[in-house]
Amino acid sequence: MTQHPRLMSPLKLRDQTLRNRIVFGAHTNNMSDQGMPGPRFGKYLLERALGGAAMVVAEPVPVHRTGVLTRGNILHSDDAVIPAYRTITDEVKDAGAVIIQQLYHIGAHGDSDLSFAPHWSPSGGPSYHDSDGSHAMTGAEVEELLQAHVAAAVRAKAAGFQGVEVWGAYHSLVDQFWTPWSNQRTDQWGGSLEGRTRFSRELIERVRRACGEEFIVGLAVSYSTAYEVTLGAEALCEILALHDRTGHVDYVTVGAGSYLEFEAIIPPFTHAEKLTTPLTQQLKGVLSHAVVTSEAGVRTPENGEAIIASGLADLVSIVRGQIADPHLARKVAEGRAEDIRGCISCNQMCWGRRSRDYWISCLINPSAGREFEWGGDRFVASPAPKDVLVVGAGPAGLEAARAAAERGHRVEIVEAAPVVGGQFRLAGMQPRRGQILELMDWYERQFEKLGVRLRLNTFLDEQEVAEHPASVVVVATGSLPDETGFQRWVPSEPSLPGIEAGGVWSPEAVLRREARLGDAVVIYDEGSNWRGVGTAWAMAEAGKKVTIVTPEPFVGKEIARTAADGVVRRRLGALGVRMLTESCLVRWHGNGVTVRSFLTGEEEVIPFSALVMATTNRAFDPLPEMIAGKVMHRIGDCTAPRLAAYAFHEGRKLGLAI
Repeated sequence: MTQHPRLMSPLKLRDQTLRNRIVFGAHTNNMSDQGMPGPRFGKYLLERALGGAAMVVAEPVPVHRTGVLTRGNILHSDDAVIPAYRTITDEVKDAGAVIIQQLYHIGAHGDSDLSFAPHWSPSGGPSYHDSDGSHAMTGAEVEELLQAHVAAAVRAKAAGFQGVEVWGAYHSLVDQFWTPWSNQRTDQWGGSLEGRTRFSRELIERVRRACGEEFIVGLAVSYSTAYEVTLGAEALCEILALHDRTGHVDYVTVGAGSYLEFEAIIPPFTHAEKLTTPLTQQLKGVLSHAVVTSEAGVRTPENGEAIIASGLADLVSIVRGQIADPHLARKVAEGRAEDIRGCISCNQMCWGRRSRDYWISCLINPSAGREFEWGGDRFVASPAPKDVLVVGAGPAGLEAARAAAERGHRVEIVEAAPVVGGQFRLAGMQPRRGQILELMDWYERQFEKLGVRLRLNTFLDEQEVAEHPASVVVVATGSLPDETGFQRWVPSEPSLPGIEAGGVWSPEAVLRREARLGDAVVIYDEGSNWRGVGTAWAMAEAGKKVTIVTPEPFVGKEIARTAADGVVRRRLGALGVRMLTESCLVRWHGNGVTVRSFLTGEEEVIPFSALVMATTNRAFDPLPEMIAGKVMHRIGDCTAPRLAAYAFHEGRKLGLAI
């Protein structure tokens, strides 16, 4: 049935047979409860196993007190985790997946706020995670960390894991030993290639002896070309070939980036896809025992099939793709790839929440992290199907309509515009954001399959809603741009002086191509997110001379959590965009604007043909609070303008509750 036969073909690792080539790779989901793996963590992994993933690599566990990196890390060095893990590993294996645990130590790049311990590293040097330095380990401390890794592997085996993945990626402890720049030791653990790889070779050999021949041992590495001091492809091939000759390493997973090139570790939509195939292809030529996994930007089954079919790797790790749709592998196996809800590479709720030390979720799949509460991405039929009217086809309305229909309700969704998606569709018209438009197409396909009636170009007033046969009405009418020009950091001014002169537009008007901009445009970006930054990028790509004014200390502050802000600032800089930070607008003159610096109080008058105001929207709710005979629900921006993630969340939650 599948159109992806190579991706769906089995593969043997030790005495385990993987049912396909799709891995749900290791990533910090931050879901522990006081350091223990609990229901949130367990059901999150189980959902991907039920969804058909062949191998699930559980969240990296720190092996030592000096390696704790996040608030949600699983407890290190504590056998109390074994019975809690056992429940999880048994369920994942019963669902048909092989389950592995990643073991890690961050080396120099620790987080003192969480570990309250010095960062141990081969030769000292700075952390690239915080501003602290690190401690150059003594020989006894090197031995202590070797023993800690082995103890963690033994603990993993006792907990029911079928193998461990040793973390050597992103310039971690293992990678720091390998890299001459960060390993300047003169003892047996440094110097030559033999010395620099001694720590990892000894570690893996001890794990093999302690855990047995049937135990799977993987090795995670990463590939980054951003800095000369990190290991290049040739050096990594030499190192991994040396490990491969021992026969102890069963697979090598290749990610992208490092702590020196952070944005590539979880590449946002600003990056290309299939980032690691240049190295995985070379590794395939030098490794004789270990199989090779490609990750980083393997977003779709098409990516995976192409990689496996071309011999560029043996396995693919699709992480965010299976966060967005945990049943990706099963849908591929059933020949239903068109039903996969594709990841949009936004990083807002996965890496974006993790970067703030919350447990992760997903913008387009709000069940991620809530599987133990919401039942995952599987829907239980309602015992009493109802007629449901959804007013508004933005993110909240789309998801409410779909979730309600999945439960068997009879759903009609109406939208005043000629297309679905609302403001979120407009975001898909910004540079490199076409994946959002693909998501809109997915919703329309799902509506057709679920029997949802979609009516476009339809505005319903109070009487029409009252006369509609549906007993349940979901109001998801969204929000509208604020036309006053109010700036939240100039709270004494209820509106922008001079706005009545005209020539002032919203980002929505720009992206709908309604705005008459002229050649030179200033955009006031109050949210410092994609609404402003992405619109500035689109205008600059169209040849406009653009200046961004923001009250924030740097452009894209709100998207820094997604690791995309540096990329877009470089792109804006290359396009000649001027960026005025920590500033506000004093007056619009119709043909220019007065800008004031918050730092110095100095004012500058700059000529412009148009002004774009990316400020906080206003909720739009044209219907009365109650309509006789109807059960009324309100979700999304019509209750309070927010980011799209919260609209999808409220839509899913309500759809499950109706």
